[in-house]
Amino acid sequence: MAEKVKEKKNIKKTVKKSEAVKAPEKYFYAVGRRKTSVAQVRLYPEKKAGEDGLAVNERKMKEYFPILALQNIFLSALKTAGMQNKLRISVLVKGGGLSGQVKAIRLGIARALVKFDENFRKPLKSAGFLTRDARIVERKKPGLKKARRAPQWQKR
Repeated sequence: MAEKVKEKKNIKKTVKKSEAVKAPEKYFYAVGRRKTSVAQVRLYPEKKAGEDGLAVNERKMKEYFPILALQNIFLSALKTAGMQNKLRISVLVKGGGLSGQVKAIRLGIARALVKFDENFRKPLKSAGFLTRDARIVERKKPGLKKARRAPQWQKR
């Protein structure tokens, strides 16, 4: 029994060394919100970034938003600034539906573009991409069926 304990002590654990540690890339970060959606956006400046450089929740943008109208909303702030195919975008978005998520992402991209270059502020502001749409669902009140809908009145 004592021999087995000695054998266990002599066994050395091999730890895998991680590959070359990359220096952290410079990025521009912003948060966008809409309804119950929250989008954390990171813009990485690159000389040539294609469609593969657009990631939403670690998936390609076209895979996450298959509807063309949603893809256009996603890219609208970039097109207004003239920065499509010049930035790699990584987005983490939670909550809400697809429409709220894509509009939260658009606000996040617009805010990050302003941090990237202050000259983008005027065209993005005039296009309405820097305005937070504060409309959210109203809470349900006690005694009512919905937020404002009262039960039907009965005479007897």
